[in-house]
Amino acid sequence: MSTHLTRRLLQLYVGLTLYGVSSALLVRSGLGLEPWGVLHQGIAERTGVTIGVVSIIVGALVLLLWIPIRQRPGLGTVSNVFAIGIAMDATLALVPEVHGLAARIPLLVGGILLNGVATGLYIAARFGPGPRDGLMTGLHRLTGRSIRLVRTSLEVVVVVTGFLLGGSLGVGTVAYALAIGPLAQFFLRYFAVPEAAPAEPVTGATPAQAILRG
Repeated sequence: MSTHLTRRLLQLYVGLTLYGVSSALLVRSGLGLEPWGVLHQGIAERTGVTIGVVSIIVGALVLLLWIPIRQRPGLGTVSNVFAIGIAMDATLALVPEVHGLAARIPLLVGGILLNGVATGLYIAARFGPGPRDGLMTGLHRLTGRSIRLVRTSLEVVVVVTGFLLGGSLGVGTVAYALAIGPLAQFFLRYFAVPEAAPAEPVTGATPAQAILRG
């Protein structure tokens, strides 16, 4: 295995693991989750299933929606479904619930920052977008609507549904929405992996096509 491919694989799985850790920190902060996290938590509250397992199930169901819109998954796509949920549940098992803003705010800030790092890592590895990202880009291609409109529409539906089911919607959700774009863009450039020479065939999206999982 080449050093170039080894670095990309390491980046992919470290990024996905850290994404799960960051999502768990947002849960423990109790100040609001990222859009899809609101849905996952709402379903978890209603079913009694752990939020990590819900994330895996939802990711798999979203991946099935790729079939009619003719999206093609990559290694990163499939890994995204499982790795994030597993890391999330493992972190929640290790990090206890906290009380008081003095403890919750650092968890929120740390979770958002770590999420930006994680997003930059796994997208820059170029092994394909996550299931939710691919759904957005696929609908953009299918409908001709802007990526921003497609993403916003999907996330509004996801947040409202999750909130109605009991998911945590709060200042953290707003802070995440405002901060994650600039953070991910910065870390995407920072962790960019140069093309191999000769270039290796890769199934997946380029960083310019990536839409944040949120």
